[in-house]
Amino acid sequence: MNKQDTFTQLYRQYGPGIRKLCLGYTGDAAKADDLLQDTFMAVWNHLENFRGEAKWSTWIYRIAVNTCLVNLRKQKMQFVSDQDTVLHQLAEERSDTEQQVQLLYKSISQLRESDRVIIMLVLEDKPYAEIAEIIGITEANLRVKIHRIKKELTEIYQRHERL
Repeated sequence: MNKQDTFTQLYRQYGPGIRKLCLGYTGDAAKADDLLQDTFMAVWNHLENFRGEAKWSTWIYRIAVNTCLVNLRKQKMQFVSDQDTVLHQLAEERSDTEQQVQLLYKSISQLRESDRVIIMLVLEDKPYAEIAEIIGITEANLRVKIHRIKKELTEIYQRHERL
């Protein structure tokens, strides 16, 4: 399989999940699309460097996480205030279910960067072993972190729900 075919297959398979991951970082669809594009530009540029030591999914998600983190640090954005405005506008236009999804993403965006990565991968139904490999921690440590993150996320979500 040539580079173009491999890339196309990878994009079709992992693009939707990477977009959701990016959306969890930004809470904004347009910014998530930009980060998705940046991620797959990096995949294209480094496709020849893939050594097969990890799964394709692990390699691509690691690129996506790094792309999101670099982008966020570069822009030094204030996520909460930007997302409050965007989410408020979206909430007026969408159904209750969509509002709850947006509120979830808003809540996720208020977690620490490392916690956002973990919870977005969990929401993607990635196996814990793969998430642990992507993050670089043990699976046991990951399970403890997930429990703590879910508790914190529930508290953030409930605070926003009351507003």
